[in-house]
Amino acid sequence: MDDAHDAHEEQRQRPEHEHAPLAGFTVGVTAARRADELGALLRRRGATVLHAPALRIVPLADDSELLTATKDIIDQVPDVVVATTAIGFRGWIEAADGWGLGEQLLAALGRAELLARGPKVKGAVRAAGLTEEWSPSSESLAEVLDRLLDEGVDGRRIAVQLHGEPLPGFVEALRAGGAEVVPVPVYRWLPPQDIGPVDRLLDAALSRGLDAVTFTSAPAAASLLARAAERGLLDDLLAALGHDVLAACVGPVTAAPLQERGVGTVQPERFRLGPLVQLLCRELPARSRVLPLAGHRVEIRGQAVLVDGDLRPVPPAGMALLRALARRPGWVVPRAELLRALPGAGRDEHAVETAMARLRTALGEPKLIQTVVKRGYRLAMDPAADAKYADE
Repeated sequence: MDDAHDAHEEQRQRPEHEHAPLAGFTVGVTAARRADELGALLRRRGATVLHAPALRIVPLADDSELLTATKDIIDQVPDVVVATTAIGFRGWIEAADGWGLGEQLLAALGRAELLARGPKVKGAVRAAGLTEEWSPSSESLAEVLDRLLDEGVDGRRIAVQLHGEPLPGFVEALRAGGAEVVPVPVYRWLPPQDIGPVDRLLDAALSRGLDAVTFTSAPAAASLLARAAERGLLDDLLAALGHDVLAACVGPVTAAPLQERGVGTVQPERFRLGPLVQLLCRELPARSRVLPLAGHRVEIRGQAVLVDGDLRPVPPAGMALLRALARRPGWVVPRAELLRALPGAGRDEHAVETAMARLRTALGEPKLIQTVVKRGYRLAMDPAADAKYADE
Protein backbone atom coordinates (compact mmCIF):
# COMPACT_ATOMS: atom_id res chain seq x y z
CA MET A 1 0.00 0.00 0.00
CA ASP A 2 1.51 3.41 -0.97
CA ASP A 3 1.89 6.44 1.30
CA ALA A 4 -1.09 8.33 -0.18
CA HIS A 5 -3.43 5.37 0.25
CA ASP A 6 -2.15 4.84 3.80
CA ALA A 7 -2.92 8.47 4.63
CA HIS A 8 -6.43 8.22 3.19
CA GLU A 9 -7.17 5.07 5.18
CA GLU A 10 -5.76 6.65 8.33
CA GLN A 11 -8.03 9.69 7.89
CA ARG A 12 -11.11 7.57 7.05
CA GLN A 13 -10.71 5.32 10.08
CA ARG A 14 -9.98 8.10 12.60
CA PRO A 15 -12.91 8.93 14.91
CA GLU A 16 -14.39 12.38 14.30
CA HIS A 17 -13.37 13.65 17.75
CA GLU A 18 -9.78 12.46 17.38
CA HIS A 19 -7.26 14.82 15.88
CA ALA A 20 -4.57 13.85 13.39
CA PRO A 21 -1.39 12.70 15.11
CA LEU A 22 0.62 15.76 14.04
CA ALA A 23 -2.09 18.37 14.63
CA GLY A 24 -0.57 21.27 16.54
CA PHE A 25 3.00 20.51 15.48
CA THR A 26 5.20 22.40 13.02
CA VAL A 27 7.74 20.40 11.03
CA GLY A 28 10.62 21.77 8.95
CA VAL A 29 11.45 20.13 5.60
CA THR A 30 15.01 20.68 4.31
CA ALA A 31 14.73 18.51 1.19
CA ALA A 32 15.19 20.00 -2.27
CA ARG A 33 13.77 17.02 -4.16
CA ARG A 34 10.56 15.21 -3.18
CA ALA A 35 9.79 18.03 -0.76
CA ASP A 36 6.21 18.29 -2.10
CA GLU A 37 5.64 14.60 -1.44
CA LEU A 38 7.07 14.76 2.07
CA GLY A 39 5.16 17.95 2.84
CA ALA A 40 1.89 16.39 1.63
CA LEU A 41 2.41 13.33 3.84
CA LEU A 42 3.02 15.55 6.86
CA ARG A 43 0.03 17.82 6.18
CA ARG A 44 -2.29 14.84 5.76
CA ARG A 45 -1.38 13.92 9.31
CA GLY A 46 -2.15 17.40 10.59
CA ALA A 47 1.26 19.07 10.66
CA THR A 48 2.06 22.63 9.69
CA VAL A 49 5.01 22.43 7.28
CA LEU A 50 7.84 24.94 6.92
CA HIS A 51 9.75 24.19 3.71
CA ALA A 52 13.30 25.47 3.45
CA PRO A 53 15.43 23.63 0.86
CA ALA A 54 18.90 23.59 2.39
CA LEU A 55 20.62 23.03 -0.96
CA ARG A 56 20.08 23.17 -4.71
CA ILE A 57 21.07 20.69 -7.35
CA VAL A 58 23.03 21.64 -10.46
CA PRO A 59 24.39 19.38 -13.23
CA LEU A 60 28.09 18.55 -13.25
CA ALA A 61 29.94 19.99 -16.21
CA ASP A 62 33.31 18.32 -15.67
CA ASP A 63 33.73 16.61 -12.34
CA SER A 64 36.44 14.30 -11.12
CA GLU A 65 33.98 12.26 -9.00
CA LEU A 66 31.86 11.38 -12.01
CA LEU A 67 34.98 10.56 -14.03
CA THR A 68 36.27 8.30 -11.25
CA ALA A 69 32.93 6.50 -10.96
CA THR A 70 32.77 6.04 -14.74
CA LYS A 71 36.26 4.51 -14.91
CA ASP A 72 35.42 2.30 -11.93
CA ILE A 73 32.35 0.92 -13.71
CA ILE A 74 34.30 0.33 -16.92
CA ASP A 75 37.11 -1.46 -15.07
CA GLN A 76 34.79 -3.57 -12.93
CA VAL A 77 31.33 -3.99 -14.44
CA PRO A 78 28.65 -3.94 -11.73
CA ASP A 79 25.97 -6.59 -11.41
CA VAL A 80 23.22 -3.94 -11.55
CA VAL A 81 23.00 -0.35 -12.77
CA VAL A 82 20.06 1.80 -11.66
CA ALA A 83 19.27 4.75 -13.96
CA THR A 84 17.12 7.25 -12.08
CA THR A 85 16.55 10.26 -14.37
CA ALA A 86 16.54 10.70 -18.14
CA ILE A 87 18.45 13.98 -18.08
CA GLY A 88 20.99 12.56 -15.65
CA PHE A 89 21.54 9.41 -17.69
CA ARG A 90 21.97 11.40 -20.90
CA GLY A 91 24.33 13.78 -19.13
CA TRP A 92 26.41 10.87 -17.92
CA ILE A 93 26.74 9.38 -21.42
CA GLU A 94 27.59 12.80 -22.87
CA ALA A 95 30.23 13.40 -20.21
CA ALA A 96 31.76 9.98 -20.93
CA ASP A 97 31.84 10.81 -24.64
CA GLY A 98 33.68 14.02 -23.81
CA TRP A 99 36.33 12.04 -21.94
CA GLY A 100 36.67 9.57 -24.80
CA LEU A 101 35.06 6.83 -22.68
CA GLY A 102 31.59 6.75 -24.24
CA GLU A 103 31.87 3.44 -26.09
CA GLN A 104 33.56 1.74 -23.13
CA LEU A 105 30.85 2.94 -20.76
CA LEU A 106 28.05 1.75 -23.06
CA ALA A 107 29.74 -1.64 -23.37
CA ALA A 108 29.97 -1.94 -19.58
CA LEU A 109 26.33 -0.90 -19.10
CA GLY A 110 25.30 -3.43 -21.74
CA ARG A 111 26.79 -6.25 -19.67
CA ALA A 112 25.05 -5.18 -16.45
CA GLU A 113 21.44 -5.69 -15.37
CA LEU A 114 20.07 -2.25 -16.22
CA LEU A 115 17.04 -0.98 -14.28
CA ALA A 116 15.31 2.22 -15.44
CA ARG A 117 13.01 4.27 -13.21
CA GLY A 118 10.02 4.96 -15.40
CA PRO A 119 9.27 5.60 -19.10
CA LYS A 120 11.39 8.74 -19.53
CA VAL A 121 14.49 7.03 -18.21
CA LYS A 122 13.69 3.96 -20.32
CA GLY A 123 13.56 6.23 -23.38
CA ALA A 124 16.99 7.68 -22.58
CA VAL A 125 18.41 4.20 -22.07
CA ARG A 126 17.10 2.99 -25.43
CA ALA A 127 18.24 6.19 -27.16
CA ALA A 128 21.75 5.26 -26.05
CA GLY A 129 21.39 1.90 -27.80
CA LEU A 130 20.83 -0.07 -24.59
CA THR A 131 17.93 -2.17 -23.35
CA GLU A 132 16.67 -2.09 -19.79
CA GLU A 133 16.12 -5.32 -17.91
CA TRP A 134 13.10 -3.90 -16.07
CA SER A 135 11.30 -0.64 -15.39
CA PRO A 136 8.46 0.03 -12.91
CA SER A 137 5.24 1.44 -14.34
CA SER A 138 4.89 3.61 -11.22
CA GLU A 139 8.11 5.57 -11.89
CA SER A 140 8.87 4.93 -8.23
CA LEU A 141 12.37 4.27 -6.94
CA ALA A 142 10.68 2.67 -3.97
CA GLU A 143 9.46 -0.08 -6.32
CA VAL A 144 12.98 -0.46 -7.74
CA LEU A 145 14.32 -0.81 -4.21
CA ASP A 146 11.67 -3.39 -3.32
CA ARG A 147 12.59 -5.45 -6.39
CA LEU A 148 16.29 -5.38 -5.55
CA LEU A 149 15.77 -6.26 -1.91
CA ASP A 150 13.32 -9.05 -2.81
CA GLU A 151 15.90 -10.53 -5.18
CA GLY A 152 18.61 -10.17 -2.56
CA VAL A 153 21.54 -7.76 -2.80
CA ASP A 154 24.06 -9.35 -0.45
CA GLY A 155 27.44 -9.44 -2.19
CA ARG A 156 26.16 -7.73 -5.34
CA ARG A 157 27.81 -4.68 -6.86
CA ILE A 158 25.18 -2.05 -7.68
CA ALA A 159 25.83 1.26 -9.44
CA VAL A 160 23.25 3.98 -8.73
CA GLN A 161 23.01 7.08 -10.90
CA LEU A 162 22.31 9.75 -8.31
CA HIS A 163 20.16 12.79 -9.02
CA GLY A 164 20.92 15.31 -6.32
CA GLU A 165 18.88 13.87 -3.48
CA PRO A 166 18.03 10.27 -4.42
CA LEU A 167 15.20 8.36 -2.83
CA PRO A 168 15.90 8.95 0.86
CA GLY A 169 17.58 5.87 2.26
CA PHE A 170 17.92 4.13 -1.14
CA VAL A 171 21.69 3.71 -0.93
CA GLU A 172 21.56 3.04 2.82
CA ALA A 173 19.01 0.26 2.35
CA LEU A 174 21.13 -1.43 -0.32
CA ARG A 175 24.24 -1.25 1.83
CA ALA A 176 22.33 -2.53 4.84
CA GLY A 177 21.34 -5.52 2.68
CA GLY A 178 25.00 -6.29 2.01
CA ALA A 179 25.44 -4.68 -1.41
CA GLU A 180 28.51 -2.82 -2.60
CA VAL A 181 27.11 0.44 -3.90
CA VAL A 182 28.89 2.57 -6.49
CA PRO A 183 27.34 6.08 -6.47
CA VAL A 184 27.38 7.87 -9.83
CA PRO A 185 27.03 11.61 -9.04
CA VAL A 186 25.65 13.38 -12.12
CA TYR A 187 24.69 16.49 -10.16
CA ARG A 188 26.35 18.64 -7.52
CA TRP A 189 24.82 20.02 -4.32
CA LEU A 190 25.22 23.75 -3.74
CA PRO A 191 23.74 26.19 -1.22
CA PRO A 192 20.31 27.53 -2.25
CA GLN A 193 20.24 30.70 -4.33
CA ASP A 194 17.59 32.15 -1.99
CA ILE A 195 18.85 31.69 1.55
CA GLY A 196 15.78 33.39 3.04
CA PRO A 197 13.72 30.22 3.70
CA VAL A 198 16.69 28.56 5.42
CA ASP A 199 17.17 31.59 7.65
CA ARG A 200 13.47 31.58 8.53
CA LEU A 201 13.70 27.90 9.41
CA LEU A 202 16.74 28.58 11.61
CA ASP A 203 14.95 31.45 13.36
CA ALA A 204 11.90 29.25 13.93
CA ALA A 205 14.06 26.51 15.43
CA LEU A 206 15.84 28.94 17.76
CA SER A 207 12.56 30.49 18.92
CA ARG A 208 11.09 27.00 19.42
CA GLY A 209 8.46 27.75 16.82
CA LEU A 210 9.49 24.48 15.21
CA ASP A 211 8.95 21.04 16.74
CA ALA A 212 10.96 18.89 14.35
CA VAL A 213 13.25 19.19 11.33
CA THR A 214 13.40 16.42 8.74
CA PHE A 215 16.55 15.54 6.82
CA THR A 216 16.60 13.24 3.80
CA SER A 217 20.26 13.67 2.82
CA ALA A 218 23.54 14.27 4.60
CA PRO A 219 24.39 17.31 2.40
CA ALA A 220 21.15 19.01 3.51
CA ALA A 221 22.03 18.47 7.17
CA ALA A 222 25.57 19.74 6.63
CA SER A 223 24.27 22.75 4.70
CA LEU A 224 21.90 23.79 7.49
CA LEU A 225 24.69 23.52 10.07
CA ALA A 226 27.01 25.54 7.82
CA ARG A 227 24.45 28.33 7.43
CA ALA A 228 23.93 28.46 11.19
CA ALA A 229 27.70 28.77 11.63
CA GLU A 230 27.84 31.62 9.07
CA ARG A 231 25.27 33.51 11.14
CA GLY A 232 27.07 32.79 14.41
CA LEU A 233 24.13 30.67 15.56
CA LEU A 234 25.60 27.17 15.44
CA ASP A 235 25.77 26.67 19.21
CA ASP A 236 22.19 27.95 19.57
CA LEU A 237 20.98 25.61 16.83
CA LEU A 238 22.75 22.63 18.38
CA ALA A 239 21.15 23.48 21.73
CA ALA A 240 17.70 23.65 20.12
CA LEU A 241 18.18 20.33 18.30
CA GLY A 242 19.53 18.78 21.47
CA HIS A 243 16.50 19.60 23.61
CA ASP A 244 13.35 21.01 22.05
CA VAL A 245 13.48 20.50 18.27
CA LEU A 246 13.51 16.88 17.11
CA ALA A 247 16.02 16.02 14.37
CA ALA A 248 14.40 13.29 12.26
CA CYS A 249 16.67 11.68 9.66
CA VAL A 250 15.74 9.16 7.02
CA GLY A 251 18.77 6.97 7.77
CA PRO A 252 22.16 6.73 9.49
CA VAL A 253 24.17 8.25 6.63
CA THR A 254 21.89 11.29 6.61
CA ALA A 255 22.24 11.61 10.40
CA ALA A 256 26.05 11.55 10.39
CA PRO A 257 26.71 15.35 10.15
CA LEU A 258 24.34 15.96 13.07
CA GLN A 259 25.65 13.13 15.21
CA GLU A 260 29.20 14.36 14.67
CA ARG A 261 28.09 17.55 16.41
CA GLY A 262 26.58 15.61 19.30
CA VAL A 263 22.96 15.97 18.18
CA GLY A 264 20.76 12.99 18.98
CA THR A 265 18.57 11.96 16.05
CA VAL A 266 15.68 9.59 15.40
CA GLN A 267 15.51 7.35 12.34
CA PRO A 268 12.93 4.90 11.01
CA GLU A 269 13.82 1.23 10.64
CA ARG A 270 13.01 1.43 6.92
CA PHE A 271 14.83 4.27 5.18
CA ARG A 272 11.89 5.81 3.33
CA LEU A 273 9.62 8.84 3.51
CA GLY A 274 6.52 6.97 4.73
CA PRO A 275 8.25 5.40 7.74
CA LEU A 276 9.92 8.74 8.48
CA VAL A 277 6.51 10.42 8.74
CA GLN A 278 5.13 7.53 10.78
CA LEU A 279 8.07 7.94 13.16
CA LEU A 280 7.19 11.61 13.67
CA CYS A 281 3.57 10.60 14.31
CA ARG A 282 4.82 8.57 17.27
CA GLU A 283 7.63 10.76 18.55
CA LEU A 284 6.05 14.20 18.60
CA PRO A 285 2.79 13.32 20.41
CA ALA A 286 4.88 11.38 22.93
CA ARG A 287 6.61 14.66 23.80
CA SER A 288 3.30 16.36 24.60
CA ARG A 289 2.60 17.36 28.18
CA VAL A 290 -0.80 16.30 29.54
CA LEU A 291 -2.01 18.18 32.62
CA PRO A 292 -5.26 18.14 34.62
CA LEU A 293 -6.15 21.83 34.98
CA ALA A 294 -9.31 23.24 36.60
CA GLY A 295 -11.32 20.15 35.72
CA HIS A 296 -10.07 19.95 32.14
CA ARG A 297 -7.65 17.68 30.32
CA VAL A 298 -5.02 19.89 28.72
CA GLU A 299 -2.46 18.51 26.27
CA ILE A 300 0.32 20.96 25.41
CA ARG A 301 1.55 20.24 21.90
CA GLY A 302 4.22 22.04 19.92
CA GLN A 303 2.33 25.09 18.72
CA ALA A 304 -1.21 24.36 19.94
CA VAL A 305 -3.14 22.96 22.88
CA LEU A 306 -5.81 20.30 23.11
CA VAL A 307 -8.40 21.25 25.73
CA ASP A 308 -10.69 18.28 26.37
CA GLY A 309 -9.84 17.07 22.87
CA ASP A 310 -10.52 20.41 21.11
CA LEU A 311 -7.52 21.81 19.23
CA ARG A 312 -6.77 25.42 20.19
CA PRO A 313 -4.04 27.17 18.17
CA VAL A 314 -1.95 29.43 20.39
CA PRO A 315 0.22 32.37 19.23
CA PRO A 316 4.01 32.05 19.75
CA ALA A 317 4.13 34.43 22.72
CA GLY A 318 1.34 32.50 24.42
CA MET A 319 3.08 29.17 23.85
CA ALA A 320 6.26 30.60 25.36
CA LEU A 321 4.34 31.59 28.50
CA LEU A 322 2.51 28.27 28.67
CA ARG A 323 5.75 26.29 28.40
CA ALA A 324 7.29 28.39 31.17
CA LEU A 325 4.28 27.74 33.42
CA ALA A 326 4.24 24.03 32.57
CA ARG A 327 7.83 23.54 33.73
CA ARG A 328 6.49 23.92 37.29
CA PRO A 329 2.77 23.04 37.17
CA GLY A 330 0.86 24.54 40.09
CA TRP A 331 3.75 26.72 41.25
CA VAL A 332 3.72 30.48 40.93
CA VAL A 333 5.98 31.75 38.15
CA PRO A 334 6.99 35.41 38.68
CA ARG A 335 6.26 37.98 35.99
CA ALA A 336 9.96 38.71 35.60
CA GLU A 337 10.64 35.07 34.75
CA LEU A 338 7.76 34.98 32.31
CA LEU A 339 9.04 38.17 30.70
CA ARG A 340 12.39 36.48 30.05
CA ALA A 341 10.53 33.63 28.36
CA LEU A 342 8.79 35.99 25.91
CA PRO A 343 10.66 36.37 22.61
CA GLY A 344 11.74 39.97 22.05
CA ALA A 345 9.60 41.41 24.85
CA GLY A 346 12.19 43.82 26.27
CA ARG A 347 11.77 44.90 29.89
CA ASP A 348 8.13 45.93 30.04
CA GLU A 349 6.21 43.53 32.29
CA HIS A 350 2.97 44.75 30.70
CA ALA A 351 3.99 42.58 27.74
CA VAL A 352 3.40 39.57 30.00
CA GLU A 353 -0.13 40.75 30.83
CA THR A 354 -0.93 41.34 27.16
CA ALA A 355 0.42 37.94 26.08
CA MET A 356 -1.34 36.25 29.01
CA ALA A 357 -4.70 37.77 28.05
CA ARG A 358 -4.27 36.50 24.49
CA LEU A 359 -3.23 33.08 25.76
CA ARG A 360 -6.35 32.79 27.91
CA THR A 361 -8.50 33.83 24.96
CA ALA A 362 -6.84 31.24 22.73
CA LEU A 363 -7.35 28.49 25.30
CA GLY A 364 -11.03 29.38 25.67
CA GLU A 365 -10.92 28.53 29.38
CA PRO A 366 -9.60 31.51 31.40
CA LYS A 367 -9.59 29.55 34.66
CA LEU A 368 -6.83 27.22 33.43
CA ILE A 369 -4.33 29.89 34.46
CA GLN A 370 -4.61 31.67 37.80
CA THR A 371 -3.36 35.16 38.54
CA VAL A 372 -1.54 35.50 41.86
CA VAL A 373 -1.71 39.19 42.77
CA LYS A 374 1.67 40.95 42.96
CA ARG A 375 3.49 37.68 42.37
CA GLY A 376 2.76 36.17 38.95
CA TYR A 377 0.76 33.33 37.44
CA ARG A 378 0.33 29.60 37.85
CA LEU A 379 -1.45 26.71 36.19
CA ALA A 380 -4.63 25.67 38.03
CA MET A 381 -3.54 22.10 38.75
CA ASP A 382 -6.19 19.58 39.72
CA PRO A 383 -4.25 17.04 41.85
CA ALA A 384 -7.26 14.77 42.27
CA ALA A 385 -7.21 14.05 38.55
CA ASP A 386 -3.59 12.86 38.49
CA ALA A 387 -4.45 9.19 38.91
CA LYS A 388 -7.15 9.36 36.26
CA TYR A 389 -4.83 10.76 33.60
CA ALA A 390 -1.95 8.53 34.61
CA ASP A 391 -4.13 5.50 33.82
CA GLU A 392 -5.07 6.70 30.32
